Amino acid sequence: MPKEIERKFLIANDDWRKAVTHRVQIRDGLVAACEGRKIRVRFYDQRATITVKGRRNGLSRDEFEYDIPPADAEAMLRDHCGGDVLEKTRHHIHHAGLDWVIDEYFGILAGVLIAEVQLPFEDMPIQPPDWLGREVTGDDRYRKINMLIDRRNALAAESA
Repeated sequence: MPKEIERKFLIANDDWRKAVTHRVQIRDGLVAACEGRKIRVRFYDQRATITVKGRRNGLSRDEFEYDIPPADAEAMLRDHCGGDVLEKTRHHIHHAGLDWVIDEYFGILAGVLIAEVQLPFEDMPIQPPDWLGREVTGDDRYRKINMLIDRRNALAAESA
């Protein structure tokens, strides 16, 4: 069964920008979420996928990702994500034998930067890059859905 083993971090400074090897534009939306499980549709540039993620157990969770026709993905983003389509640039960096990504958000989450690293096993030690900030793995405030709700609430309070 495919597993995602991931750690998330904040960014301490902009030095990471010098280490980027390539970038991908991403649009994604949450189709459904229930008790820590979720179904997401995503475009990586022109490639479209649907992903089913299970509940977290420590750093691990089941993850199933499948390519789908782009027209189907566009329809799901438009009709089944409640207007919550996020846009970001995913910056790829290779550091100390691991592939890191920095997600730089635009639109409603503009300014948010989150670093992630996928690991082959949970207790693998990592050598943190100099630009890495505080770890936020497991901190619900840094789940995309919660960041989106917080930003929406802040915008509503500003306009009231």
